[in-house]
Amino acid sequence: MDGTKRKDIRSGMSVAIVLKQDQDSGRLTDGIVRDILTNSATHPHGIKVRLMSGEVGRVKEIV
Repeated sequence: MDGTKRKDIRSGMSVAIVLKQDQDSGRLTDGIVRDILTNSATHPHGIKVRLMSGEVGRVKEIV
């Protein structure tokens, strides 16, 4: 799953996100979802989440 649909993402899931500063390089950061920050049902660049570590980014992969 690619992380563009809000219904596919739940708190506690393991995901790979791209952080704002890593958007150019495409570097992914792994973590566990704490909060879902995107309110809409879908987003073409990925649903924005906050990880347990406090990092915020858009979901690129659901691990």
